[in-house]
Amino acid sequence: MNTLKFRLFIAAMVFATMSVVLSSCKSKKVAPKEEVVVAAPVEEKAPEPVKEVDTDGDGIPDSKDDCPEVKGSSANGGCPEIVKKAIEYKNIQFEFNSSVLKTSSYAVLDVIAAGMKNFPDTKFQLDGHSSAEGTEARNLALSVDRANAVKNYLVNNGIKASNLITKGHGEKFPVAGNDNEAGRALNRRVEIKPL
Repeated sequence: MNTLKFRLFIAAMVFATMSVVLSSCKSKKVAPKEEVVVAAPVEEKAPEPVKEVDTDGDGIPDSKDDCPEVKGSSANGGCPEIVKKAIEYKNIQFEFNSSVLKTSSYAVLDVIAAGMKNFPDTKFQLDGHSSAEGTEARNLALSVDRANAVKNYLVNNGIKASNLITKGHGEKFPVAGNDNEAGRALNRRVEIKPL
């Protein structure tokens, strides 16, 4: 029995040795190396420029537009260009075949003179007109006389004569029909426009 015990002992030893040897011979799994990932530097982008509001759509942002609700030009601060327009006063009228101012025109001319004094370096053109009654030559002369009558009134109210330029147009530019007295009365007039 000794031999049997001895053999079992040897078999157990062989088995134990074999287990150790075989387990040590197995290929070991290599733990994956942790890969160090270096993040690319984050490129900081410049913030998007804030789109400025342009309410009137004229290309000039409201923050730089003096008139943000009305289209204008950059030359005029975003405001519309001021168009020099004839100043028509229906009250600056004359009787038929006359260059004498109607008294109803005096108050209007006084207001015009006061306004002109605010612009002492501005020149104004006084355009005289007539109705179509009479000859063309007579109507032209009459329109010049009417423009001069307005000039004299304004000069007497403190406007420099050198700032007033008179021009007669005769019957060429009617504002109403010449087929009735109401229209002809409107055509006997003087218009004032800044130059």
